[in-house]
Amino acid sequence: MPSSAGHHTFNRRHFLRNSLGVSAGLLAAPTLVDLWQAPEAKAATAFAAFVDDYSTNITSNRTPETNAVVRALGGFAEIWKTGDAWNTGTPLLPEILRANMRYCARLTHRRTEAQAREAFVYDRQHQSYAMIGGLGPLAELYRSGAKAVTSITAAPDGIPATKINDAVPADAPAGSALGAGSYDSDLGLVAKLVDTVRGDFTSSNPAKFTFQYPRPWRMNEDSEVVDTGEKDELGFPVYDSDVVVVKQLLRQRSEVPADDGGFPSGHTNAFHLAALAYAYAVPERFQEIITRAFELTHTRIMSGMHSTVDVMGGRIMATALAAAVLYKPENTALKAAARKQAAEYFQAKTGTTADTLFAYAHSDPDDRYADRGANARLVEPKLTYVLTRRGRSEDLTVPKGAEVLLETRLPYLDAAQRREVLRTTALPSGYVLLDGWEQWGRLNLFAAADGYGAFDSDVTVTLDSALGGFHGADTWRNDIQGPGGLVKRGGGTLTLTGANRYTGGTTVEAGVLAAGSKEALGRGDVRVKGGTLSTGDRTVRVRGGYTQAGVLDVTLDRGADPALVVDGRAVLERGSRLVVRFDAGQPPRSGSTVAVLGAHSLRGRFSEVTVAVEGWTAEQVCTGHGVAVRLRRK
Repeated sequence: MPSSAGHHTFNRRHFLRNSLGVSAGLLAAPTLVDLWQAPEAKAATAFAAFVDDYSTNITSNRTPETNAVVRALGGFAEIWKTGDAWNTGTPLLPEILRANMRYCARLTHRRTEAQAREAFVYDRQHQSYAMIGGLGPLAELYRSGAKAVTSITAAPDGIPATKINDAVPADAPAGSALGAGSYDSDLGLVAKLVDTVRGDFTSSNPAKFTFQYPRPWRMNEDSEVVDTGEKDELGFPVYDSDVVVVKQLLRQRSEVPADDGGFPSGHTNAFHLAALAYAYAVPERFQEIITRAFELTHTRIMSGMHSTVDVMGGRIMATALAAAVLYKPENTALKAAARKQAAEYFQAKTGTTADTLFAYAHSDPDDRYADRGANARLVEPKLTYVLTRRGRSEDLTVPKGAEVLLETRLPYLDAAQRREVLRTTALPSGYVLLDGWEQWGRLNLFAAADGYGAFDSDVTVTLDSALGGFHGADTWRNDIQGPGGLVKRGGGTLTLTGANRYTGGTTVEAGVLAAGSKEALGRGDVRVKGGTLSTGDRTVRVRGGYTQAGVLDVTLDRGADPALVVDGRAVLERGSRLVVRFDAGQPPRSGSTVAVLGAHSLRGRFSEVTVAVEGWTAEQVCTGHGVAVRLRRK
């Protein structure tokens, strides 16, 4: 298939079938593969951490020894060996690259007209502007406050006569700007943070020139390709299994193959860089912004302009680069000011506080990213696309500085704890490309926003309600494993919603620990030394023993199951309290006796029982195996 107006041809039959070595070109000895596969070379080479060395990402540095981004993308060297020209590289793992191309061809053949038009918009629109859509109910407020505009809002019906680039519309308000917006605006510091994260040393071009992996539309599918005899709108022949570029983008393509590599995707890099800057400034929409980045980068494949490995490469480099820029001491004041500006602006515009802004940011039922489950299903397959696991599972050493990416989303954790969150939510090892130098590709920021994936040792978390926002209340939604336990301190509220299996026990010392699922409390003993354990409107199970000196807060309905089921012994110490609430949809009847706590055995009783519903009283009824309350209207 012709690759450009110059009609160069890259035959994928040669590309996929050729297993012989070719000149390593720009990756002359030692090659990337040598660096990662030869233990003696790896041991002898001491590189600075990526966050300390990312400024080496310039076009004159095109080797793993000289460029930190090339090192971070080194997993691709196990898949592809660069040739001495753009069309002479050699697949090292052809089964992956076949799957890569077939995925792209299948997707572009099956896309709808609406998907094609959307792909055009996100190809031509400024990437920082496109990412604003991840802010949901806050998006229009952001555009107005930042004076952010675009001229690309829809796709033309046919092929544009010239190349199209985003520009400030002639009728835009004075002071408007492309991308994240104007520095001279109510959100100028946020715009500056986005531009800084996307600033110096963050280009994908050095890596593109290094790897010289062709874009999918420059490669035939395989040796069975069939010429249909048809031609596209620009006169190129059409093959039945080709990757089909969106027609509106045909003239937007580069005509110089040697300067237009596919890996890594520059648009993907830009989308994720902007996303991580916005997520830092507006962590109330952290997961939704991450989801939008994955959705928009998928349009790079949908458009026919990039392949799955290109997109994964762009995400990997953006993750590392965003961490490097945010970790840089010179940017400490800017990132803090941007976060403060965003919080104050949105609270003022919505009439919310630090404690209620999150709810407002998730209040629109028509929000494209309102369904967290749907977001997770969108993101998960795009973390690995066509890659398959191989080899043994190895633990991740979280790259230096990566914890900064969670600094505003999990502000109540210290740096070491945020690193543990990243480690315990990371993708498993064994995915070639993701296992490159420092393994930035294994980080799963969507999952990390939901807290720990495992307690490998005891975790103490302190939430301070006086500080507001996530400091005062947060939810961990992952299914937490591991031998460690949890200690909850501080006056804030932590909610656990996973099917948790950690075995080290749960201790509440202050504030509120809310069980948002039946298995939220794991597999160990539970101790309520102070503060409150809340079960909400569900039955919660304690797999071990239960000891209470603080408060148990339950919501009762007409059901027969206790609010708290204890497999072992329950001990209610002197001073322990019970707070009873009613399920609004099915409240208990006056005169009924409702189970509160069931246990293998029970010692003690609540020192005080309070009904948090006006006009009701409750009398506890204790047996050797539990506690019920007899409810009456006054």
